[in-house]
Amino acid sequence: MNILIPLLAAVVLLCAGAPQAGADCVSLRTSCVPADIEAIMQQSRYDNATWGLRVVDLNSSRVLLDLNSDYDFFIGSVRKIFSIGELLEQVGAAHRYDTPIYRRGKIDRKGVLHGDLILVASGDLTMGGRTRPDGTIAVSDYDHNEADSLGNAVLTRPNPLAGYSALARQVAAAGITAITGDVAIDDRLFQPFSFRNEFYVRPIFVNDDVVDLIIDPTSPGNPARVRWRPVSQALQVESTLVTSGAGSNYALQLASELPQCIGQPGCAAQVTGQLPVNFSPPFTGKFPLVQTFRIVEPANYARTVLIEALQKAGVTVNAAATEPNPVQLLPPRRSYSPAAKVAELEGLPYADDAKLILKVSYNIGADTSLVLFGVANGVDNMEEALAVERENLTAHYGIPAAAFHFVDGSGGGATTATNKAVTRMLEDMSVRATFPAFFEALPILGVDGSIAPVTDFESDPTLAGAKGQVHAKVGTYLLSSGSGLIVKGQAFGGYVAARSGRRLAFELVVNNVAISSLNDLLQIFQDEGTISAMLWRDN
Repeated sequence: MNILIPLLAAVVLLCAGAPQAGADCVSLRTSCVPADIEAIMQQSRYDNATWGLRVVDLNSSRVLLDLNSDYDFFIGSVRKIFSIGELLEQVGAAHRYDTPIYRRGKIDRKGVLHGDLILVASGDLTMGGRTRPDGTIAVSDYDHNEADSLGNAVLTRPNPLAGYSALARQVAAAGITAITGDVAIDDRLFQPFSFRNEFYVRPIFVNDDVVDLIIDPTSPGNPARVRWRPVSQALQVESTLVTSGAGSNYALQLASELPQCIGQPGCAAQVTGQLPVNFSPPFTGKFPLVQTFRIVEPANYARTVLIEALQKAGVTVNAAATEPNPVQLLPPRRSYSPAAKVAELEGLPYADDAKLILKVSYNIGADTSLVLFGVANGVDNMEEALAVERENLTAHYGIPAAAFHFVDGSGGGATTATNKAVTRMLEDMSVRATFPAFFEALPILGVDGSIAPVTDFESDPTLAGAKGQVHAKVGTYLLSSGSGLIVKGQAFGGYVAARSGRRLAFELVVNNVAISSLNDLLQIFQDEGTISAMLWRDN
């Protein structure tokens, strides 16, 4: 098992900037850190672990703490600060990935399009499905992209098909009443890439490529209530889930979580098992319970929901709604005439996409961002995008190629980097024009995102002021072993607005901690949150 959870070399001997709260700087193996931080790092659970901590004063560039900063640490999703920061700089925080629809054929006097309608995918991550009435992006601290691995989620309010509905209304407003040909999705912006061996990501998205299940118990012995969104012929849901008595076993199953039939008539997935009437859903402690099916054929699914939206808008479509995307109909790339455009969905500013990705650790969004960075630099696949990024980080950010090893844009697998590489990226971003958007996109300690609940401020009043003062990305790399689980990497990387007035960049990371349950992982998470709060207090 290789799980990324959004919550969740030479040794440099340096101890500058002594703590201000009375703690002495003492030895931790071969370096030195403040005594109260050392006390956390030397707990028995970390007996065989390796810690790293690097803290840099952004105003003076002075290194305040430096523990194992040249060690190649597993950093998990902290990797996202690179992929998101680079694309922000490449395209700008205000850049929008707009999605047009073109006609191929003529429209007669009655509004009949004698030809095809083609949506050209742009890589818009949300397609209007997270846009609030005020135009901002809706983000949940417990995002549905991790609902199955974490056991629950909290859904955002906007209609996940809002963008497709808006496009369909524009088509109708353009005078098209019927389409004699087909409807197609042009998803050739970049080459599809495999995501965690689940499916191939393409530049077209519907509801983050998942179908949400919204589940509530009824009364023992009766069917549980199972709703889903989006509702579409592309994937229907069948349920035999039963509400069971209090104290019975929770035994909900999805078959299959990766439905392969999308694009075929009658495609359905099943929810089975039993749901105790007194079950307490994780995180929220209340119903509804949220689980998901993966949309493994995004272009097929998008084509179906677009046809359904067109029909709802009063446009007759002769082609069947549930068929594979007819890529054979697509013209040569970049051959679309501006005069043939009949609709266009305006995307959110990329600053909002960055907020979604970093707040909830949206892996698919980060991977897509890396490939979009590649597209902006003349390449169209993950492998070449990684190569272009490596050149960019060394040439324009001053980060040696030997200081990081990235396998995708999100921090999957054996992603490593030194603390020097991470803090160098953070330092560089802090002086760039896009920094305000980058900074606001990071989770905030005690406030939102994946570090909202990290530190119990009430247990130590001296740390209470740290709430809201630490903006940091979290990364977790967890593996199974013969005897249990190993946290290969748990990291925080970001910024601290210290009590003293200093502006700090930091990375805090621990590698190779044996645990017996996810509760142990949460304790590591808490420890790193507490250390982050100490950095606020003592620097």
